[in-house]
Amino acid sequence: MLARLAAVPHERFHLGALLVLTFSTGIIDAVGYLGLDRVFTGNMTGNVVILGMGLAGADDLPVLGPLLALAGFMAGAALAGRVLRRSAAGWTTRTSVLFAAVGAVVLALAVVLLVVGDEPDRSVQVVLTTVLGTAMGIQAATARFLAVKDVTTVVVTSTITGLAADSALGSGEGRGSHRRVLAVVLILLGALVGAALLKVGLGVALLVAGAVILAPTAAGALRGRPVPVTGAVEG
Repeated sequence: MLARLAAVPHERFHLGALLVLTFSTGIIDAVGYLGLDRVFTGNMTGNVVILGMGLAGADDLPVLGPLLALAGFMAGAALAGRVLRRSAAGWTTRTSVLFAAVGAVVLALAVVLLVVGDEPDRSVQVVLTTVLGTAMGIQAATARFLAVKDVTTVVVTSTITGLAADSALGSGEGRGSHRRVLAVVLILLGALVGAALLKVGLGVALLVAGAVILAPTAAGALRGRPVPVTGAVEG
């Protein structure tokens, strides 16, 4: 298994890992928006828009939740940036640790929701979305460090822009179209799966999201381990 993982080119592995994380973001944002007081914890563009409309008093939209989620996201991104500022390029132990921390936080919050139930108090919801925002900030900054073009794991607006601009109706260049389409489809599927899982429970949805995050994280950590040499002749 280690040999197979090690044989995967770095660029391909990074792309695959970030696409899986993009899927997990769809689940988490479905939980935040549909289950935790209409707050996006990964898609900060949507979160800022909700905050602006909430400040205007539109449709009783929340203000505190989106504001704290935004602050948490920025804090998480800053933390990841500080951890990675002297790290070697590519997937390293620090990358694995940061992604693992995100997965662990999501799983911990899943346990909290399994304990408190699917209708937590508003104060609990705010705490949950703030912590989720922090975790998503860590994920986004770590993904940015890996620098896979058009795949940020948390938003696909720029991805859709590039897809359309380089399409046959645009410049016709078509570079990276498959990667862009996959990113859009996966965050869509993540949101669909997340919304479906909410019928089972908020905690269950986050359990799935946490497991999805930890899968590529474990694979990345294993790729960094030395491959055992077999069939060596002792002399």
